[in-house]
Amino acid sequence: MQESQVIATVRGMEILDSRGNPTVSVNMSDGMFTVSAAVPSGASTGKHEALELRDGGKRFGGKGVLKAVQNVNGAIAGAISGFSPLRQTDIDRKMIALDGTPNKASLGANAILGVSMAATRLAAAQKHTELFSYFSGITGSKPLLPVPLLNVINGGVHAGGDLSVQEFLIVPAGFHSLREALTAAAEVYQSLKSELKAKHGASSTNVGDEGGFAPPFKTTTEALGAIRDAIEGAGYLAGKEIFLAIDAASSEFYRDGSYFLDGKRLSVGELTDFYLSIAKDFKLISIEDPFDEESFDDFASLTRLAGKKLQIIGDDIYVTNTARIRKGIELKSSNAVLIKLNQIGTVTETLESTKMTMDAGMAAVVSHRSGETTDTFIADMAVGLANGQIKTGAPARGERVAKYNRLLEIEENHPEIPFPGLSAFRRELAE
Repeated sequence: MQESQVIATVRGMEILDSRGNPTVSVNMSDGMFTVSAAVPSGASTGKHEALELRDGGKRFGGKGVLKAVQNVNGAIAGAISGFSPLRQTDIDRKMIALDGTPNKASLGANAILGVSMAATRLAAAQKHTELFSYFSGITGSKPLLPVPLLNVINGGVHAGGDLSVQEFLIVPAGFHSLREALTAAAEVYQSLKSELKAKHGASSTNVGDEGGFAPPFKTTTEALGAIRDAIEGAGYLAGKEIFLAIDAASSEFYRDGSYFLDGKRLSVGELTDFYLSIAKDFKLISIEDPFDEESFDDFASLTRLAGKKLQIIGDDIYVTNTARIRKGIELKSSNAVLIKLNQIGTVTETLESTKMTMDAGMAAVVSHRSGETTDTFIADMAVGLANGQIKTGAPARGERVAKYNRLLEIEENHPEIPFPGLSAFRRELAE
């Protein structure tokens, strides 16, 4: 039977994400293969992100996505039907041109991305290859399993408690395989759960959006201390086998030139000193978004001070946008960039941002969003891009675990694919 090489049907629909909010799913077929893709959604969003089109009105509190779905089924389907899915760049550029706005506000980045992801999946199907292998082929990268960054305590807008810092993470980088790393991470997660329940009661093990616990902690150091104790309680070495990391998401606690952290008002200098202090005391491996999303120079200052021993990730400051990443490269604002598909809105632009980041010698960290689905696209993408790191939540909640299980499946079926361990981090380890 002869394969059809062109897109025959494109159909969007409204589904629910992990927060119970609507998001866009897209089915695409060439007459032989039918694939689907689901779009994630963020809570802590940078103001320069591509626009997620919502309906407004009373339905779903205004968060419906029927307008975006209509755009998929109407204008977008009409524009790309007949294209070969192997022409990813042409498809994505066609949708960008059709939208005609700088931030995809007309059609919606959620509509455009769903179609873009589905086209990538259909292309892989036509090539009779796994998605990660297809990514590897189009980028020329040799597949690499990523080191996971797992959010085990949620704060900020992901939990609704008193913690200002949004994410407290464990990074099992001191292992020789992904399975060993995830085994250790899961054991630490359970150790932390037992510790929190014993000290603070059962309610302290309620989880936030990304599966991390939401205990009644007041300070950053209290949370970091609990995680370090859990690592050691599970029988692992903190700072050697399992490292600690934070995503400050500091734009969320920045107001009028000051940062309001742990009940204190801090200047840029005071916040910098705080980061340096906790990095030393808790042997942090990574800090994400330490300053406000416009503070390129403050990022650069911290990177100069600590960048040899500490990964400094920019997320809201870059929003997976090549223009902003280029500025960060010029100013040496960070040594790592977070990569999120829905921040920019197409697979093509995501690959361009990742390439720019890695070509500049910076680490690229593929990331989920707080509002997720069980779509495992980013797991394959991380392996295929060989960027070496993935951030996709706690080892809990189905939408998070789906990504980890997909990575385990890839490792099981392809034992030749290496796991980088500590070499994924561009840093000099402290003695």
